[in-house]
Amino acid sequence: MNETIRTHDDLLQMLDALLREPTAFWDGFYADRTKRIPFFVDKPDENLVRYVEQLEIPVNRVLELGSGPGRNALYLAEHGSQVDAIDLAQTSIDWANERARERQLDISFRQGNLFELLFEQGAYDFVYDSGCFHHIAPHRRPDYIRVVSDALRPGGCFALTCFVEGGQYGGSDMTDWDVYRQRSLNGDLGFTEEKLRSIFEPFEVLDIRLMQEAAPTDSVFGLSGLWTALFRKK
Repeated sequence: MNETIRTHDDLLQMLDALLREPTAFWDGFYADRTKRIPFFVDKPDENLVRYVEQLEIPVNRVLELGSGPGRNALYLAEHGSQVDAIDLAQTSIDWANERARERQLDISFRQGNLFELLFEQGAYDFVYDSGCFHHIAPHRRPDYIRVVSDALRPGGCFALTCFVEGGQYGGSDMTDWDVYRQRSLNGDLGFTEEKLRSIFEPFEVLDIRLMQEAAPTDSVFGLSGLWTALFRKK
């Protein structure tokens, strides 16, 4: 592999290689479906249900970033959305497709890196990310914001869930500079409300709050230690 840095993209790819879990890691993560991973359950996020059923934000066409086994994409498709969903792991895409076939739902699941895949610009009412953003290294945040903004139509909404800084289930409290000093995200990054408002300043903030804890018998997924945030493209 050519390791000469000549362009900005070369620099990003070098930093990615130092900090990002390889695709094989995520393929292995989703290979064992019996693991006691909270978000392996087939339930939508409680905040997503609120956005759709109470706030009634437009979700005619949706892009999901980091779909995992497809639980949120399935919910959106069942509520009439045309959903395009991506994930880095082929094992999670396979699992999501199985779930979709069982419910006879037509969802476009694609395997790939969100910074390398092409999306139709200005085509989506809603972009959703449940747990992808806190695995994104700081040097990729401008690209992440560009992907989201380019995908959304004017006035479209973007929402995410991510770890609270120093939260119960994850969310390192390291600074962005420390990520590069230590050459590690320490698993995943945590955020404060102030950090989220600063990072996503290009968007209008509609709502930032902690995720509501859901009981195992509830029809939704809810876990303490996560932020939920809803933004609108200006």
